[in-house]
Amino acid sequence: MALSFRKIGVFWAVLAIACLCACSFVFYPTQIACADQGHNKVAPPEQMASSKALTLEGMKPITADQVKEGTYDITAESSSSFFKIKGAKLTVRDGAMTAAISLDSKSYPLVYMGTGEDAAAAPAEDYIEFDGDSWTFTVPVNALDQEIDCAAYSKRKKQWYDRKLMFYAATLPEGAVLVDLPEYGDPVEASGASAAKAATDIALNKVGNENPETGAVPIDLPDGEYSIEVNMTGGSGRASVSSPTWLIVKDGYAYARLLWSSSYYDYMIVDEVRYDNQTDDGSNSTFVIPILAMDEEIPVVADTTAMGDPVEIDYNLTFYSNTVDDKDAIPQEAAVKVLILALIIIAVGGVLNYVLKKRRKQ
Repeated sequence: MALSFRKIGVFWAVLAIACLCACSFVFYPTQIACADQGHNKVAPPEQMASSKALTLEGMKPITADQVKEGTYDITAESSSSFFKIKGAKLTVRDGAMTAAISLDSKSYPLVYMGTGEDAAAAPAEDYIEFDGDSWTFTVPVNALDQEIDCAAYSKRKKQWYDRKLMFYAATLPEGAVLVDLPEYGDPVEASGASAAKAATDIALNKVGNENPETGAVPIDLPDGEYSIEVNMTGGSGRASVSSPTWLIVKDGYAYARLLWSSSYYDYMIVDEVRYDNQTDDGSNSTFVIPILAMDEEIPVVADTTAMGDPVEIDYNLTFYSNTVDDKDAIPQEAAVKVLILALIIIAVGGVLNYVLKKRRKQ
């Protein structure tokens, strides 16, 4: 049966619309790309970590054409202690630079080279995912010695956090940079980067309300140091943590300073964030960590070198809210006070003995 004129008209109208849609896809692909609705939230300013300046006086940007082609180890830093870079490798090839950066934390499965607002509006294919167990991201580098915007997506908070990255040209091997660098001192020394300091910064050094990133539970106590009972399970049972231990309240949030029964623990992982041992004199390992919850088990990992090769061991910590007390309840604190009192008594006794002897001679 022959098609009616009206049916033929509808057919050609539908075909024309389909052709227009196809042309739009071919010639204007950016018009159909849309923001990934699963990653469109940005952390509000009050939740952003305090940002440290990375630029040193006298720095000038170093571009790819000023660096010899190759792959090099390079010192890289982030503006936030929550996004600590533990290693970076720079690759220069075909007039462009990329860097593979390894993080201490596994809290960020995605990064985006731009601001958090840019990331929230970008399509998912523009996000950079981690590569492998080392939690390494390969990112483009526009220039060395220049702050670069980078947004990090928090797996737990499901929102973007603004960061800045810096790759220091002065830390490349001799001959890699093809131009003379200005005098601006040692980037590593200037940044004050160290594992112990970074661990403390992550736990305690905050301005405003940054605890959403550490996960520390709020607590209704004035800032200061207290004691709290803690129970640890897991492992072989041979290692333990001192209880009661120190409860540190900072800006209304709870942290713990843990003293282990061993000196062989070099780091702990809490909520996928690494915290390094803060004892450097060979005595028992000490860590400052956020308390994620009260009166319930908190899974943690502790790495020990007691058996030669490093071994990560799973533990559970429980902090009991009804045991909070003055920090003098901690045996180590009480021992210090007893020692001070003993020294005072010895000193006073020495003075009295001297006075009595002098009187007898008279």
